Amino acid sequence: MFFGRYDYTIDAKGRLNFPAKFRDAMGESFVVLEWVDNCLFALPLPEVEKLAEKLEADELMDSWEVSGDLFSTACEVVPDKQGRILLPAELRSYAGLEKDVTIIGNRNHAEIWATDVWNARRAAVSNEQRAARLRSLHI
Repeated sequence: MFFGRYDYTIDAKGRLNFPAKFRDAMGESFVVLEWVDNCLFALPLPEVEKLAEKLEADELMDSWEVSGDLFSTACEVVPDKQGRILLPAELRSYAGLEKDVTIIGNRNHAEIWATDVWNARRAAVSNEQRAARLRSLHI
């Protein structure tokens, strides 16, 4: 399970430290792809397979469009000896990753955000809204 927040700086070559705790759960290599709200998803290979199976089970044309959109942006990454992953320029551009980066854990995956975008997203939700969301989920 992935949880927690980690703040890093991406270097000029597009390399990003990836939390050791997350690397252990991801395995030797994992997949990074574009997701909604201009963030990137990092998924272990078994979770990528589950996502593909869900899309394949839906025989509607929409699933083909979603599948093509998601998987065309996916890249497999392998952390180097320092624990850094290399993010392609297209993915960095999509997520607005220039310098400060926040990586969060979200159950079965990690999300990679531009820190200013993540902070603004968190600030936009009041404690009352958070409480209402939790109540609506019966938590």
